[in-house]
Amino acid sequence: MTAPLSSAKTRDALRISARVSGELLLVLVMLAVSLWLLGRMWSVVWPLVVGLLLTTLTWPVARFLRRRGWPPALAASVVTVLFLLVAAGVVALIAVPVASQSGELTDGVVEGIQRLREWAAGPPLNIGDAQINKAFDSAVARAQQGVGSMVGTVVTGVSTVVGGVVTAVLALFLMFFFLKDGPKFLPWLSRQLPGRLADDVPIVFARGWATLGAFVRSQAAVGLLDAVLIGLGLWILGIPLVLPLAVLTFVSAFVPIIGALFAGFVAVLIALVSNGLTDALIVLAIIVVVQQLEGNVFQPMIQSRGLGLHAAVVLLAVTLGGSLAGIVGSLLAVPLAALIAVVWNYVREQLGEPPEEPDGTDEPDTAAPALP
Repeated sequence: MTAPLSSAKTRDALRISARVSGELLLVLVMLAVSLWLLGRMWSVVWPLVVGLLLTTLTWPVARFLRRRGWPPALAASVVTVLFLLVAAGVVALIAVPVASQSGELTDGVVEGIQRLREWAAGPPLNIGDAQINKAFDSAVARAQQGVGSMVGTVVTGVSTVVGGVVTAVLALFLMFFFLKDGPKFLPWLSRQLPGRLADDVPIVFARGWATLGAFVRSQAAVGLLDAVLIGLGLWILGIPLVLPLAVLTFVSAFVPIIGALFAGFVAVLIALVSNGLTDALIVLAIIVVVQQLEGNVFQPMIQSRGLGLHAAVVLLAVTLGGSLAGIVGSLLAVPLAALIAVVWNYVREQLGEPPEEPDGTDEPDTAAPALP
């Protein structure tokens, strides 16, 4: 026979449930307000985030120079100039070979379009020139009807480019100041905070900084692996511009989803116009296989080891970030999840029970037994 419910225990359970629900609701409201404020300040927050990521990439060089007795300002200046030179070298490594073979590539594009038309004119499509011209005229008419939207799109694109340039310039200046004055930040922050926060917050910040460094290094490792595998496949097939395409693959690895799509599209296009449809399909298959290995094997494994996150957490974080904030969300999802894990682990350390000291009575008797 089932015992009747206790009214006192039931009221206590409901009271505790209501209190916990109210506290969770307050936490969610605070989180929503924080995200709203973050969105309002995004024009400042985004350059700050980019500057921090660039600083984690260049800090080892600056730290090496500072340990050799270089003044902080001089070390930061040299590292910033070296970073700009490397960035310019990467752009030149991609642009110069492409420009030198631009005529050949243009001829290949024209030839590829002609082959495509001939293929479309044959079976099973049997699309004649009249149908192609009609479709072209229809596309032109639609473009003329949508001139207003096209102008708006162009204006939006120009503003996006300008905003990207401004963000890059601000990020470079912030990187310089972080390299120059970064080690002074935690002592200054400790002096500004009261009580226990003066000890806890700098520790969390230091662990978060190490986590960001691990994220950048893991992303560079994934990009290098992609560049080597895809570049090797292009070299075996005899595709031109192998080195620029490999460098483009490595650089684009730092931009999730869109970067891989862009680098893959360029590689397939060059293979199509230079080696034909068969090699282009083989290049597409190589890129798809490598990208699947990266997204489902390499990246989760490398980042989970470097950031202390499970591979499934990395996959879920990238998926959630992309669905909530697009490309930027995909880029920031993994380091944000790692920073949340840093904070959570530190809170657990502080709230955990200290290990109990063993009593002397519980210690095993290690004395030698008496001889009979």
